[in-house]
Amino acid sequence: MTSSDPILSINDVSLVFGGVRALSDVSFSVQKGELFSIIGPNGAGKTSMLNCISGRYHPTSGSVHFKGQDVTGLKPNARAELGVGRTFQNLALFGHMSVLDNIMVGRHHLLKNNFLTGPLYWFSGAQKEELEHRKFCEDVIDFLEISHIRKATAGTLSYGLRKRVELARAVALRPDLILLDEPMAGMNLEEKEDMARFIIDLNEEWGMSVVMIEHDMGVVMDISSRVMVLDFGRKIAAGLPEEVMANDHVKKAYLGEEDDEDDSVSGKVA
Repeated sequence: MTSSDPILSINDVSLVFGGVRALSDVSFSVQKGELFSIIGPNGAGKTSMLNCISGRYHPTSGSVHFKGQDVTGLKPNARAELGVGRTFQNLALFGHMSVLDNIMVGRHHLLKNNFLTGPLYWFSGAQKEELEHRKFCEDVIDFLEISHIRKATAGTLSYGLRKRVELARAVALRPDLILLDEPMAGMNLEEKEDMARFIIDLNEEWGMSVVMIEHDMGVVMDISSRVMVLDFGRKIAAGLPEEVMANDHVKKAYLGEEDDEDDSVSGKVA
């Protein structure tokens, strides 16, 4: 992979469940360092695409390449080891565990000690390894400004804080590519502003390429490098945010026809 090669390439990906076609011949690429957003109405196939990238789904046809390697057949943990991180639309935290322990889970695949060497905690290097991973997790906690809840039980936190903890767990992987599925859903304005700032810093300061699904068009327009629009599983537009939002097909399929309805273009889709 050269510096000019995309970090992610999706090539003619289709996904069929029984008689339902969730994705139809979708192709796009994401360059290293991009903040790439996928938008579209509910049921357009956005989360299905993220699942194909992360390995939760395997495409019916087409291929997924990450850092120049064909990963279409790899399982999610194998893709995580290559540097693909993920958050979920529906929170997937361990509610009975502390915030710190949830974030530590994001580092588990990086641990070199196994069930054979682990019992020799003091002699196998496991103690030093755990301290190093814990130090990185503490750095993530500081970055996301959740030090005050680091020992709190995840299930007792507000929704906005749990979304931030889920992001922290994905960041703990220190991925080259992070997939964000509606990271700001259900948040108030202040929480959205904080999350947008964290995502920009992950992209610009931490060097993570980002693929994000987001319904808030203000956020998408403000922070995205490029945008792709899906509708009924098909790509109908891709390009710079302002170009995409001016596209007639997007206005019709995503924002609705501009007519006498005051809310036809609301800047946000449910």
